[in-house]
Amino acid sequence: MPNERGGGSTNVGSSVPRWTGDRYSLTRMVRAIGVRAAILVVSLLVASVVVFLACAALPGDVAQVILGQNADPAAVEALRKELGTDQSLIVQYLDWMGGMITGDFGRSYLTGLPVAADISDRLGVTLWLVIGGMLLALVVAIPVGMLAAVRRRHVAGFLASTLSQVGLAVPAFWAGIVLVLIFAVRLRWLPANGYVPLLTNPGQWFSHLVLPVVSLAIVQGAVLVRYIRSAFIDVLGEDHLRTARAIGWPSFAALLRHGVRNASVQVVTVLGLQLSTLLVGAIVIEQVFTLNGLGMRLLGAVAERDLVVVQGIVMVLVAAVLLINFLVDLSYLAIDPRLRTRGSRS
Repeated sequence: MPNERGGGSTNVGSSVPRWTGDRYSLTRMVRAIGVRAAILVVSLLVASVVVFLACAALPGDVAQVILGQNADPAAVEALRKELGTDQSLIVQYLDWMGGMITGDFGRSYLTGLPVAADISDRLGVTLWLVIGGMLLALVVAIPVGMLAAVRRRHVAGFLASTLSQVGLAVPAFWAGIVLVLIFAVRLRWLPANGYVPLLTNPGQWFSHLVLPVVSLAIVQGAVLVRYIRSAFIDVLGEDHLRTARAIGWPSFAALLRHGVRNASVQVVTVLGLQLSTLLVGAIVIEQVFTLNGLGMRLLGAVAERDLVVVQGIVMVLVAAVLLINFLVDLSYLAIDPRLRTRGSRS
């Protein structure tokens, strides 16, 4: 329609640029990821300061421990200079951080070997424990947790909940000891301790990991069952699930078809928390099964006051926990698009 004043058409919004839905959504997603990546970097920096100061605050002198209490003071001072422990804490921290950024974690005070190589040799053992324990826990916990939610007023749901409560009361190290007594000592089906690399002998690698992985999965699976059950019970009470059941869908089928996505946010949150606790649990399990992983090396380095090794291993573990939390945040954005808007404003 012509405009009476200017003779032109009245198109109020013609001069306002518009974003397409996909482009705008992508922009918000990138912004949200950028915010979380910045938080990750800042958290790593803060964690590095805390780790360094905590190790520096430990009593005793590294040079004195290496040379002994009756060592010549001049020799002790010379060793301090060689190790760099005679410098200020700020200089030591900057040297340590600069090395870590380039992948150089320093050298062990006692052996003189690169810490990065020491960590990489043992990291595989711990990773296999954590990954195997979590995968096995998920394989068991997801169907059992859903069963406990859908059949919570029946015998099957009661048994699933009861077993999860029992699993929560069992410490991982105690479960490992019991499994060793049954399957290694009495039945002689599996080895009681030790580790064989995957590329050396896949069969032996698998057999040596079965008992420690199951020990970790028992406790983690029990925790996951409780949270998964709670998450799916909440979803079962939503309107769209009640509607699906009203039109004839069985409860379990309706939950699989319409409820899994809504419950995923709670489940992913628990997975992130449990992966972090699995790293701690793996340290204990390595002691039970004499696995030469990061946990064994960390405890040995603490006892020997090899602070460079302690700092490197603790920093790797802290970085792993922070990275897990970062990936959990990203998974929220993928599962629930509504969080992208909030995430871009945070």
